Amino acid sequence: MQKDNLTEVSEFFLLGFQVSKNVRIFLFLFLLVVYCLTICENLLIITLVSTSKNLHTPMYFFISHLSISDILVITDIVPNLLHILLNNGGTMTFIGCMTQLYLFSASESFECLLLSLMSYDRYVAICNPLRYSSIMTSGHCRTLSILCWLLGFSIILIYIIKTAKQNFCGPNIIDHLFCDMVPLLDLACSDTFIIHIEIYIIGVLLVIIPTIINVMSYIYIVRQILRIPTNTGRQKAFSTCSSHLIVVSIVYWTMFSVYIVPTKKTFTVSKILSLLYTVFTPLVNPIIYSLGNKDIRKAIQKTLHKRVIW
Repeated sequence: MQKDNLTEVSEFFLLGFQVSKNVRIFLFLFLLVVYCLTICENLLIITLVSTSKNLHTPMYFFISHLSISDILVITDIVPNLLHILLNNGGTMTFIGCMTQLYLFSASESFECLLLSLMSYDRYVAICNPLRYSSIMTSGHCRTLSILCWLLGFSIILIYIIKTAKQNFCGPNIIDHLFCDMVPLLDLACSDTFIIHIEIYIIGVLLVIIPTIINVMSYIYIVRQILRIPTNTGRQKAFSTCSSHLIVVSIVYWTMFSVYIVPTKKTFTVSKILSLLYTVFTPLVNPIIYSLGNKDIRKAIQKTLHKRVIW
C-alpha cells in the first residue's frame, strides 16, 4: 500500500466499559462523586499548605505539588470518561487524543520524579537531621520541583510528537477508557519499533531511575531507624515517612502492573488497573497524607475553628 493511499484517521472512538446501561449509570455516578471528592481534597491540601505557617516545610511543599499533579491527572481523564459512560462510547479528535495522552503521561512522569524527590527529602531528614535545614532550603526545594515539572513535561513531549507522526489509517476504535499509549500504538499502520525503543528509554529515565532512588533512600532510612535505641524513637522516625512509602507503593504497583510486568491481561483487567492509577490514586493520596498526619489535621481544625468564630 502506498502512503498516498492511506486514509488518515481524524478521530478515535473510545469504547469505555461495554456493560449494561444500569451499570454504566452506576459507574457514572460513582466516578462523578470520586472526581468531586478528589478535587476538593487536593484543593484543600494546596490551600492549607499555602496558608498555614506550620506547613511551610519541604515535605508539605512537595505534597502540595503532588496534589496539583493529581488534579491534572484526574481532570484529564474523568470528565471525558463520564461522557463515554453516558453515551456508551465516545469520539475524540486526533488532537484531543494526543493532548489527553500528553497531559496524562507528563503528569504521571512528574509524579514519579516528585516521589523520588520526596524520598530524598525523608532520607535527609532522618539520616542527616542536623544538616536538613541547610540542605533542603526553600530555594533548593523550589528549584528541584521546577526541574521535575520541566523534565516530566519536556521529555514526554518527545514521544508524543513521534506518536502524532505515526500513520493511522484505520481502524480507529480504542477499546480503552482514554487515549493511552499501548492501545493507541496498536492502531498505527506504520512501524512502531523505534517509538517503542524510545518509550523504554524514557521509561528508564522517568520510572526506573526514580524507583532506584526510592529504594536506595529507604534502605538507608531503614538502616538509620534500626540504629535508634528506643521503640518510641523508631516509631516517631518511621511515622515521618510512612505516608510517603504507602503512596509510592500504590503508584508504582499500579504503574508496573500495567506497563512493566509482561503478563497477559484482558481488556477489562487493563481498564480496572488504569482506573486505579488515574482515579483511585489521586483520591487516596490526600487521605493518606491528611488522616495519618497530625500537622495537617491540626491545620484543618484550626482553619475550621477560625471559620466558626468568624
